[in-house]
This record gives sequence, C-alpha cells and structure tokens, in this order.
Amino acid sequence: MMKLSEMKIIKKKEQILASAIDIINRRGYSGATMEEIAAELLMTKGSLYYYFKNKSDLMYQCHNFVLSQAIEELERILNGNGSVKEILHKMVAAHIEYAVEDKETFNIIMEPKRFYKREQVHLVLKLRKSYENLFAQIISRGIESGEFTAKEPSIARMIILGAMNWIQQWYKPDGKLSKEQLTDLYSEYVIKILK
Repeated sequence: MMKLSEMKIIKKKEQILASAIDIINRRGYSGATMEEIAAELLMTKGSLYYYFKNKSDLMYQCHNFVLSQAIEELERILNGNGSVKEILHKMVAAHIEYAVEDKETFNIIMEPKRFYKREQVHLVLKLRKSYENLFAQIISRGIESGEFTAKEPSIARMIILGAMNWIQQWYKPDGKLSKEQLTDLYSEYVIKILK
C-alpha cells in the first residue's frame, strides 16, 4: 500500500504537470520556462527540480501524462456500447479534442526525437504505438463485422491518424466550422476511407 507521503508527491507532480501542460499550450515548448511553471504554482524553480530532473524530463512527463489520459479515454470508448461506426466517431472526436486543446503537447508527441533523449524516445514511441493500436482494433472490428472493407487496414489507420493530426496546423476556434461540425465531417470521411 502507498504511503501518504508518496501519495502527496504524486498529487503534487500531477499539479505541476497540469500547469506545465497549460503553459506549453499557451506559449509553446520553447516559451514554457521552468521559472514560469514554478511561478504559476507559487513554487521556487529549485523546488521543481525535486520532482523533475530538468525541463526535458518535465516535458517528457507532460507528454506521457497527456498520452496516457488519451489512451485511457479511447480504451473506455472502445470497450463501450455502440456500433463500430458510433465507436469510431467517438474515438475521432476524442482525438480531435486532444489535438486541438492540447496542441503544443500534441506537437511534442508528433516529433519526439526533437525533444527527448534516446531512451525516452523509445518509451514515447511505445506509448504512441499503444494509442495507434486502439484505432487498429476498431478498424479490425469493423472489418470482422462487415461494416468496413479496408484492403490495407494499417495504411488506412495511418492515413486517418495523419489527417486528424494535421487539424492542429490549421484549426481556429473562431473559424467557419465549429469543432463539433469538424468532428462530424472527419468521422464521415474516415468512414468513407474504410468502406
């Protein structure tokens, strides 16, 4: 069983990660400094180093935090009720939500070699593979049920994820279409790719 002191450390780390993610999403990776993160939490910069070795370690943990949350959410959706198309629609909606709302953190996910050490890159890619695999599972389920007929499911999955990741490059909250309208359009096109 976990000690109270260990639970407090985990809780504090999660608080720091949430603030860091918020700052990264507002100011970008290079604009988010350890000083600013510490100031937002009313901590000293030195006390941040009790929880994280350096900025790279903090960014790595932010990445893992966001991607782990996304994986948990997609697993819940995948194991929930609904047709294959309905489940895929919910997965697309969740992905777009992360891509748009956690844009800068998501950028780090797209280019891990730019931000992390070699041993961290291996772990990042492994976590990313787990995420991709959830889309592979719903595509396989659709093929088995006869709802999808993708000739090359892995290529279809890569096209779908690539298209959804690109949304963060051009999406504007005050644009012509709302996030919900975009999600509906993406889902419609994704399903066409798989039919």
